[in-house]
Amino acid sequence: MQEYLDDVTAQYRQHKQLAERAIAQVGNDADLFVVLGSEDNSIAMIIKHMAGNLRSRWTDFLTTDGDKPDRRRDLEFEHEAGETRASLLARWAVGWRAVFDTVEKLKPEDLSRTVHLRSEPLIVVQAINRNLTHTAYHVGQLVLLAKHFVADDWRTLSVPRNRTAR
Repeated sequence: MQEYLDDVTAQYRQHKQLAERAIAQVGNDADLFVVLGSEDNSIAMIIKHMAGNLRSRWTDFLTTDGDKPDRRRDLEFEHEAGETRASLLARWAVGWRAVFDTVEKLKPEDLSRTVHLRSEPLIVVQAINRNLTHTAYHVGQLVLLAKHFVADDWRTLSVPRNRTAR
């Protein structure tokens, strides 16, 4: 149904905007690459992982497996020589372009079609919901890390504390 597709598009736009507003507040580019613990990811790693996931899942969404053979997922969790804020954001843009180029063209009749993710058959609605949840999960991580590095200079991305109308 079209209302669902419109809502999904709006949700993806909100997640993208939230993440970008958080990333923009991290003024020191070196902070994008800081890993807080041995099992943790940096902001850069999360950006790369999200970009890779979105590009892989949404490119040829209805016709090819969502786990593309050219994706090198393990490298998304490593820092590569020459990475910069600009190179990360370029990858980010490619991933998000794949989302919107696809989601905005889906029709209500597509929602009951079957797609594949790692050879697992999923109804389109299931695939969308799975990816939207994955995206929200990582946006939350990204915002938390950005908040950590910005510290007291953080500008809230939602309703400020103690400002909720009662």
